[in-house]
Amino acid sequence: MLKIFFYFAEPKFLILLLVIPLLIFIHFFSINNRKKIALKFANFEAIGRIEGVDFFSKNITDLVLSILIVSLLIFTISGLTLQTINQASAFSFVIAIDNSQSMSATDLYPNRLAASQEIASHFVESTLFGTRVGLISFAGTSYIEEDLTVDRGLISKKIKEIKLNEYGGTDLHEAVLTASNMLKTEKNKALILLSDGQINVGNLNETIDYANRENLLIHTIGIGTIEGGETIYGLSKIDQDALKALSYNTWGSYFETENQEALEQSFRNILGLTVRKVSIDISGYLVSFAIILFVIKFFLMQTKYINFF
Repeated sequence: MLKIFFYFAEPKFLILLLVIPLLIFIHFFSINNRKKIALKFANFEAIGRIEGVDFFSKNITDLVLSILIVSLLIFTISGLTLQTINQASAFSFVIAIDNSQSMSATDLYPNRLAASQEIASHFVESTLFGTRVGLISFAGTSYIEEDLTVDRGLISKKIKEIKLNEYGGTDLHEAVLTASNMLKTEKNKALILLSDGQINVGNLNETIDYANRENLLIHTIGIGTIEGGETIYGLSKIDQDALKALSYNTWGSYFETENQEALEQSFRNILGLTVRKVSIDISGYLVSFAIILFVIKFFLMQTKYINFF
């Protein structure tokens, strides 16, 4: 069952809410003061009764909008955070997608990179709300496409945006190093690596030793076929032995892409579900709402429906 809580990261700033009573006082004091000044020059009350216009409206709508805007801004700087407690993965994951030139091979339709993107997207979709997932691409170097986040839509979008790398080489060690740094503060961490195993930069044994020192579990997904596929450099075949060695020696699992049903079942197994607290910073939404209210307030100021002067 999903439980939702709110808390403030910087509750000391909530003392600023004391300006709201002051704002209310200033609002009504200003109205009364303007009324006294105006009546010295003309009988606006009599004119208003004749014309059906309230020249001295209390402008409650304006006051309410002002209070809401101030409150939202104070809640923002106070770090209002949404926290949920629900079932999610016990692990935090980094997905590493090989985008070297060998991934242009067409033994998987339409090519290996596109196939790996589809598989990675399915994995993200299989995670429950609250699972932290990051994304990197790697070839001769690795690149952080998106840091750890619970936003599955954002990760899926970033996966689709990965393109083939123009430079040669596949540095698996740097990909593992980058993923490990992203997961440094996580208690249970795992790397989901999608590659054809054509590793030509770095030493595999050193990579395995490093992953074990960092307690990083590595699951590998082989992208490609034994028969191989054509690239601009010639025929490219999957190296299952390298991928299996990497996963088995780090207590992970190796998966093949040919059996989609088994692959999706494997996703559910490696997620390792548990009950988890997830915090979501909603300050961006609060500021956006405050801006919308300010625009509404500005619009009303320009109309005849609210008299501010």
